[in-house]
Amino acid sequence: MNQQGVRWTAEQVLALAPDDSSRRAGSRLGTAGPWSESGCDGSGVWGLCKGSGSRPYQTVVDTDGPGYRCGCPSRKFPCKHALGLLLLWAADERAVPAVADGEVPGWAEPWLRERRARAENKDHRENSEKGSGTAGPAEVRTADPEAARRRAEKRAERVTAGAGELEQRLEDLLRGGLAAAERPGYGLWEETAARMVDAQAPGLAGRVRELGAIPGSGPGWPVRLLEECALLHLLDRAWLGRAALPEPLAATVRARVGVPTQPQGPPVRDIWQVLAQYDTADAKLTTRRIWLHGRESGRAAMVLDFGAAGRAPELALPVGLAIDAELTPYPGGGQVRAALGERFGAPLAAAGPPPGGTTAEAMERYGRALRDDPWLDAWPVTLSGVIPVAPGDGGEGWQLADSGHESALPVASAAADRAGLWKLVALSGGGPVTVFGECGHRGFAPLAGWAPGEAEAVRLR
Repeated sequence: MNQQGVRWTAEQVLALAPDDSSRRAGSRLGTAGPWSESGCDGSGVWGLCKGSGSRPYQTVVDTDGPGYRCGCPSRKFPCKHALGLLLLWAADERAVPAVADGEVPGWAEPWLRERRARAENKDHRENSEKGSGTAGPAEVRTADPEAARRRAEKRAERVTAGAGELEQRLEDLLRGGLAAAERPGYGLWEETAARMVDAQAPGLAGRVRELGAIPGSGPGWPVRLLEECALLHLLDRAWLGRAALPEPLAATVRARVGVPTQPQGPPVRDIWQVLAQYDTADAKLTTRRIWLHGRESGRAAMVLDFGAAGRAPELALPVGLAIDAELTPYPGGGQVRAALGERFGAPLAAAGPPPGGTTAEAMERYGRALRDDPWLDAWPVTLSGVIPVAPGDGGEGWQLADSGHESALPVASAAADRAGLWKLVALSGGGPVTVFGECGHRGFAPLAGWAPGEAEAVRLR
């Protein structure tokens, strides 16, 4: 019989859902009633789900990917049938039993075999390239270094022109007074952002769009607008003077402006615990952020994946478990972004929360990170022994207070998920808990929590 990996919890399965409606629909299918011919082996889970038609939907999941295949017409990834099957697999070993070699049904076996063969071929090819010194895919794409250099120079010229134009517009804004920024409406900002897109500087365009939302954001908006204008001006000037910057900071500036970069350096193999996963979306793109913590290296890493507007990105990792994998970091000072490389085996059980500290130590870590990247919005930290405090009569918002009440961190209002916060209160029961999240100048955004003595994480967003 194939070795069966760790069965996920319902919380870990639901963390893969692309949206709330898929989460609710998948939960309704997480019972044995609609399923037949269900089973699993080392990394495959399959089952037939009765639908509205005469023929059931054939649903197959590769938990190593994870990857999904279903006969339904849904464009969501994973669909509600894949979520329901995984929920059933997580909850009921009798309904989704492990089978011996050769007992995978014919409608599921070819797809699983093809995925496993593709993974094996990729491993073999990469190992051969490492041993022979032959060019890998990244080297093939840049076979003509002179052409690549010319393209990079032309793009840099466009970005420089855009940065100069943006400087002039910021000067005009400040010369006219910030109070006047509320009158033109959002159209002026969108037009400026479009100019930055034309200049091939999407990072500048994104920051300009954020400026446009500040004038209507409530009391105190002129101060917030001035702060963000100052950061944008700093990024502009850094790009224009990038030749004089140390290379790590110059790489950070290129990334913040939006110049494409590739992961560099030797890959880091570790047991990476999946701490959190969440999506943000705009009119053109869905961005998925996945936070990882290396068990041996102690490093934090963020993996990004993207999908078209309205569609979930393909990459999804089971929050609360751990993966034996290689990560390759991106260049830049203080960068935590990394590219997910080869994975070795099925997900593993997590050993509990990563090491944490106090709220004061969290702010100190964020402050140190700002020295390498002044445009950093937040830094990944784990807080140990904190108590969630709900808003009081004094008008203060949510806080996470050290159990000794030496200090506290405000919860970032824009990132606060009220359902997640009340879930954290229930997890705490008035006592100290461990919380992982993003700590920044707007406060702390909780993403996962652990009760004392518990290894299983509770997803908060």
